[in-house]
Amino acid sequence: MKTILITGSSGLIGSEVSLFFSRQGCRIHGLDNNQRAVFFGPQGDTRWNQSRLAEAIPDYTHHEIDIRDRPGILDVVSTVRPDVIIHTAAQPSHDRAAAIPFDDFDTNATGTLNLLEAARRHCPESPFIHMSTNKVYGDRPNTIALQELETRWDYADPGFAEGIAEDFPIDQSKHSLFGASKVAADIMVQEYGRYFNMPTCCLRGGCLTGPNHSGVELHGFLSYLVKCNLEGREYKVFGYKGKQVRDNIHSEDVARFMWEFAQSPRVAEVYNLGGGKPNSCSILEAFQIAEGISGRPQAFTYLDENRIGDHICYYSDLRKMRAHFPKWDITISLEETIRQIVEAWKKRI
Repeated sequence: MKTILITGSSGLIGSEVSLFFSRQGCRIHGLDNNQRAVFFGPQGDTRWNQSRLAEAIPDYTHHEIDIRDRPGILDVVSTVRPDVIIHTAAQPSHDRAAAIPFDDFDTNATGTLNLLEAARRHCPESPFIHMSTNKVYGDRPNTIALQELETRWDYADPGFAEGIAEDFPIDQSKHSLFGASKVAADIMVQEYGRYFNMPTCCLRGGCLTGPNHSGVELHGFLSYLVKCNLEGREYKVFGYKGKQVRDNIHSEDVARFMWEFAQSPRVAEVYNLGGGKPNSCSILEAFQIAEGISGRPQAFTYLDENRIGDHICYYSDLRKMRAHFPKWDITISLEETIRQIVEAWKKRI
């Protein structure tokens, strides 16, 4: 039985991965200290998810450790000696990062370094899967020629018909402090792979979502949008006419890709892990889908000023992922994902 160590185990991706790998017969060690509640307040609390994992997973082991705690991380990795490390813990909001720059960098960059060095010392042969972000590309995607359609922006350059590929530049752009701290972590994960020949990968996620997301205004686009819809709460649209586009991937499809990588790991790889163009939508289009499922009108206000470093249009080119791991593909549509989020929030609100 393989042992899996999952950081951020009570979050959206961490919990989904914990359940998925458990169903494959793995022993799960989750590491989470509910830091999301510190970053975002009570609405970001994930203790409910921790309790859900403890009930659903046989012999689930929880470690109440902050990834910034270097001795603690070294100790737990030395003790557990995991066969796979899946690192999903992070400060995830580029808006919040500007208010807490030390916490943001120490969590995203230094916390990742703590885990990498612990892995190098105690289990260097174990696949190390890092949940990175498409924010490592900064605002460079905004330099691609765009066309304005009725409900969205889209790429006018045919070279990006499939979306953003992994060779897109990350330098000379505005990232937000969050994006910069994630760049540091992303490059360090690659470097440990190349320098020490460790099986590492960075998954540059688009909008990762699903029914178990504790979405808040500063992080968790679809989840928070649906919550606002169900509660009749005003959703704030920040610039770009509400036509800004994101590709959305269900957390189960994320977990499925991590499983495929763990079975056939590569050294220092990078993948743009998103929903691709078929699972992309603008905010206006997300309103329409949510309204159609919930039967409730979406209340919103529009602010002319966009978020700093925000993407106007972003969706992932999935061709490299499919080529390297042909057993993997997107299995859950955008509409089904939103339907699941609606049903989940109805039970929790």
